[in-house]
Amino acid sequence: MSNPGLIPDSRQFLHEAMNTTFTLRLRGIDESAASAMAGECFEQIDYMESRLSRFMEGSDVSRINRMRAGETLYLSETCHQCLLLALNAHAETGGLFDITLGSRIEYWKSGGQGPVPSLAGRLTIHPDVPAVTCEEPGREIDLGGIGKGFALDQLRQLLGEWGADDALLTAGASSMLAFGPSEWPVELTGDQDSVSLLLTNQSLSVSGTGIQGGHIVHPGGPEAMPASPCSRIWVTAPSATLAEIWSTSLMLIELGYIPEFVSGNAGITGVFADREGRVARIC
Repeated sequence: MSNPGLIPDSRQFLHEAMNTTFTLRLRGIDESAASAMAGECFEQIDYMESRLSRFMEGSDVSRINRMRAGETLYLSETCHQCLLLALNAHAETGGLFDITLGSRIEYWKSGGQGPVPSLAGRLTIHPDVPAVTCEEPGREIDLGGIGKGFALDQLRQLLGEWGADDALLTAGASSMLAFGPSEWPVELTGDQDSVSLLLTNQSLSVSGTGIQGGHIVHPGGPEAMPASPCSRIWVTAPSATLAEIWSTSLMLIELGYIPEFVSGNAGITGVFADREGRVARIC
């Protein structure tokens, strides 16, 4: 996923975090104000990473993953909100989106040597209090399938409080969020062709197997993966969180079932797939 030419004039700011590069393109704002906005956004990104990353010592997620049976851990509001969104996504996707597969993700990414990690364990996310209780240890949370989209949505809210009303926010090549009147050209690139879109007041996320396919794990194991999987799936939706959740989830089902699978979710505005190098709109 890339930005072709004719990008609207904007002030651009970059920041490294969450193992990717965040880019802010802000329009209609003078340089001093834009720099101040970008600085606060980058501080917020770093804070979110410090709470959501399972690789950072002392983060909420790393502490959850070390909990023992019967323990309750109080969380930051940031982590609690993200966990609740992930819990809702688990229900909306029929269990395909599962943030508790961290040990299996690591297993497949490292080559799949030895016995497959079990999926024993149970965590309870309290809906009204920012806390998690470990009923039984064994689950390992990984927010890699939602964290970047969640971060972009939080930045949109923060920029809105500053008065910014025209911007494109990106997290690497996987997630984009556009808001305001501008049309931002985006190219969905397959191995053999591409499709061009104009992104306005919506988000776009892509998931695929080309770079690190091991991060896309079916809760039912490798045997539950589609017989003929797509190389990439792009999803457009009102929020970056929603687009990221569904682009990951739709990689786990057969292409022909996608239109019916997403029909009940009015938030999804488009699904595109790369099958054998050809990019086409599915629904």
